[in-house]
Amino acid sequence: MATIINKTDTEEVGLHVADYGSGQPVILIHGWPLSHKSWEQQIPTLVDAGYRVIAYDRRGFGESDKPWSGYDYDTLAGDLHKVITELQLSNVILAGFSMGGGEVVRYISKYGEDNIAKVVLISSIIPLVKQKEDNPDGVPPEKLEEIAQALKDDRVGFLKGFHEQFYGVDKDPSAVSKGQLDNDFIIASQAAPQATVKAADAWANTDFRAECANISVPTLIIHGKKDATVPFESAGQQASLLIKNSLLITYDDAAHGLNVTHAERLNSDLIGFLSTQ
Repeated sequence: MATIINKTDTEEVGLHVADYGSGQPVILIHGWPLSHKSWEQQIPTLVDAGYRVIAYDRRGFGESDKPWSGYDYDTLAGDLHKVITELQLSNVILAGFSMGGGEVVRYISKYGEDNIAKVVLISSIIPLVKQKEDNPDGVPPEKLEEIAQALKDDRVGFLKGFHEQFYGVDKDPSAVSKGQLDNDFIIASQAAPQATVKAADAWANTDFRAECANISVPTLIIHGKKDATVPFESAGQQASLLIKNSLLITYDDAAHGLNVTHAERLNSDLIGFLSTQ
């Protein structure tokens, strides 16, 4: 474990970074509102397969510093850039889960693909979450407004029940254990309140559709057909049409948190894609 300091003219933010193994680097970028610990079931498999696995806590979450601002995707992509440059990484595989897909796409838009070998988007918010006239399958604006208001009114109350839909427990009570739900609540509740609110605004309202054209490296997109958090039709399905060099794998029975509910299958698909020349 290490702390990488991203220092700019206006701030200095410490990012908590886990760095395991050796070989080609794989950077894992976690979803909202969790931390790098959400990759618990992927990290050992990737390390055992011969990869160097780097997973960091987004600013405001986990054990990273919690500044008042900087939760827009430009700033978050800057944090990712600092991790890559500080560790002097090249030939990197970027893997973003849910909100983490936004850092991946914005990073490539801002910094290019010179250091990037492949991209993986898992249950990702790419390209656009919000329902619009030209994005009819997205999440209705009023639903996103309800989430934003709930976070302001009773953040921990909202987070207590959030992961039931996340894992599909509302439809299948056996999807994950109560311990998993409790663990996620503990991690999510300890994130900074301002980070939780402002990061939610970023993933709910940022439109990445035009930026998808910037990705030319091989890209794996994995999305669950039963994802009620980030709908498949507006996310994984649409992303596969916008990213030209992409492979879409759908999990017909998976909700959003398939990194836990379908960990074995996901790990197999990841290794298969990462090991392909």
